[in-house]
Amino acid sequence: MDAPIGTLAGRVAFMHHVLSLECSPAALICDISAGDEKHVFIADGPVCEEFSMLRMIPRLACLALFTTALMTTAAQTAEKFVVLQSTTSTQNSGLFDHILPVFQVQVGIEVRVVAVGTGQAIRNAGNCDGDVLITHAKAAEEAFVASGGAVRRDELMYNDFVIVGPQSDPAAVSGLRQASVALSKIAAAGAPFASRGDESGTHKAELRLWKETGVDVAAASGTWYRETGSGMGATLNLASGMNAYALTDRATWIAFGNKGELVIQVEKDPQLFNQYGVMLVNPVHCPDVKAAEAQRFVDWLLAPEGQAMIASYRRGGRQLFFPNAKNKDAVTD
Repeated sequence: MDAPIGTLAGRVAFMHHVLSLECSPAALICDISAGDEKHVFIADGPVCEEFSMLRMIPRLACLALFTTALMTTAAQTAEKFVVLQSTTSTQNSGLFDHILPVFQVQVGIEVRVVAVGTGQAIRNAGNCDGDVLITHAKAAEEAFVASGGAVRRDELMYNDFVIVGPQSDPAAVSGLRQASVALSKIAAAGAPFASRGDESGTHKAELRLWKETGVDVAAASGTWYRETGSGMGATLNLASGMNAYALTDRATWIAFGNKGELVIQVEKDPQLFNQYGVMLVNPVHCPDVKAAEAQRFVDWLLAPEGQAMIASYRRGGRQLFFPNAKNKDAVTD
């Protein structure tokens, strides 16, 4: 068994491997053997007394006792949770499905994710609707810390943005290594461009690039420049449907299933670097924050174990996120 018997996951796995059980209610114990392993489960008096009449069928008695303990553990675990305000890109990529169950098994704390754009996630945390933040807009994150909304900001991981577009490439941007030059050509060609338009980290990065071009995308709104006001997946769906260009983080793009005629057209510009940060919501600002549990989650993410879990996440054999917590060795392979 990979998980220890003392954890919820360990007990669930253990139940599938039980080969023999011997129950002794008088001694208040169950000896449970699985292969070469043998464990003693100590029951409380009232529970064991319920099974004192079952000495003729010890296997069923112990199994029932073990199941009762399992249900109790599950209920206790469900009561311990934190709310994570995070980006749609991390959610859509599948990263949380990969790392959060591991954290819950190891620590016994559930993490409940609210996936919105970075701007909305920070507003939600400012309204005390969360315990932890994982976002990707460094300037906005640092401003949130400075305002007292979060205790501190730590760098967590990174990947990059790419510009995707139709294979026909009407703006002739394929292979360019300067994202701002590519955007200028898209605007000059009047080629459709799908923007999130939601103040997310991706949208903020896109606007920063447009600012370098001098193009007034606000004036172009509703013409060749289309704002969805939605998450990354919905924006990519629109881009796919209308053969439009779009800026997306690479992780979401790799995980996205409705690519249609879209391909990566522009990548590997240093301006497309995409850093994620993690923040603990300030309990002074929000007294109901589960500070102890939230700090354990943050510490786990920044520790070698959490960083290794982030690095191990793959889609199609490709690493989607690269951990880079400060004073920790980044894990890549």
